[in-house]
Formats: sequence, structure tokens, C-alpha cells
Amino acid sequence: MTAPLPRITSDYAYRRPDPQIDRTVAFRRVALDRDLGRLHAWLTSDHVTPYWSLGAPLPAFHQAISDHLEDDHVTAYVGCIDGVPMSYVERYWAAADPLADHYDADDNDQGIHILIGPPEYLGQGCGTALLRAMTALAFRHAATDRVVAEPDATNDAAIAAFERAGFEPRETFRFPHEDKDATRVVCDRERFVGAFSPGAIAANGPPADGPAVNHDDATHRCPSGEHGDTTPEADR
Repeated sequence: MTAPLPRITSDYAYRRPDPQIDRTVAFRRVALDRDLGRLHAWLTSDHVTPYWSLGAPLPAFHQAISDHLEDDHVTAYVGCIDGVPMSYVERYWAAADPLADHYDADDNDQGIHILIGPPEYLGQGCGTALLRAMTALAFRHAATDRVVAEPDATNDAAIAAFERAGFEPRETFRFPHEDKDATRVVCDRERFVGAFSPGAIAANGPPADGPAVNHDDATHRCPSGEHGDTTPEADR
């Protein structure tokens, strides 16, 4: 259950146009030899630091992010819009994460953490597009029927972005691991594939209860990882 996913040989683990923002969303695995500087800049940005705990000076950050990337229950990506790196996204096995202490986690549940780095991408609908794409990637693992997240309960913009991507808010709980009150949000495979996946939106248009364009921002964070086979500021 906690084995890492098979390595993906192409540069992008996932890439496809998003019909609601009319731009291409893609993810590639983090590589510190080319991503360290941008990740440090993003994680020390004013709109990110309230939600993520990795904003240390560069030497300490390098060690912390290196240790984090070695965690087998997490897979970390750089998210790109039209080929431009602009976000950090994690997929993780929920049953191996502290979140599992707060709900009945299935061994194949996956979770998502996401932040948008450059502030010019905030408020453009990119957060929802990234969440939709990462959820679609998570559901490529055939045994995963549920994707979860735990944004800060006070982060209304992040929770709204999750809802636009097909997640439903459940209970609010105290999450000591992240020193926050969190709202658990859940996306079920059947509901997502039928109405919220990029393919469903391309074929049928946006869900009736969602806007045609998502003017959101999300920074949902919880440094941890992935499994299987990421807006406002910080959906964390």
C-alpha cells in the first residue's frame, strides 16, 4: 500500500488542455537540480507562508525539501500552465498520512496538496484547473475511488476551488499535525468522472452548479505526498 508509484519516464506525468480556462495544464516530477530556487521562492512568498511550514532560509529549506521528497507516501510535482512552471502539487497516500487519524481512510485513498507560486496566476481559475487535473491523475490508479484533502477551515477560497473541482466538504476537525482547524473535502470517482473531469467538461460543459470560469486562487498545503498507479493562495 505504501509502495511508491512506478516511475513515469516522460517529462510530464500528465498533460492536457483544460476547457474552462482554455489553457494546457501539465505536471512533472520535482527535480531539485532545476526546481530548488523556484520552490524556495514560492514557499517563502507572502501569500503562501501562512499555510505552509517549509519557508526556511535556503540551506535549511534544501535539507527539509530533500527529506520530504524521500517520503514514499508522497509524490511531488511542479504544475505548469502552457508550459510555464507556476505551482507545487503533492499527491499522497492518505492512509499513510496523519490525515488518516481523523477519518476512516481506505488503503487506496489519495490526497492532494497544492500551492500557486507566482501571484499573477491567482484569481485566474488556475487553482481549480490544477485540482481537476491532479484529481484526474490520481484516478488513473484503478483502485482509487476517493480523493481527499484538508484545507484550512478558514480558507473559503480554497474550499470553493475544491468544490468547483468536484470535491464535497465534510466535517471540520482540529488537525494538530498542521496546527490548524481543517475541513475534510472528498471527491468520489463516479461523481468526478461524470461531471467534473476535464473530459466531462469538454464533452458536456461545466456542471450546472458551477460557474463557466473559475476565478479562484488556492493554496492548499500540508507537506506530504502521493500514491497510486495540487488556489487561491494556499489550500492548506
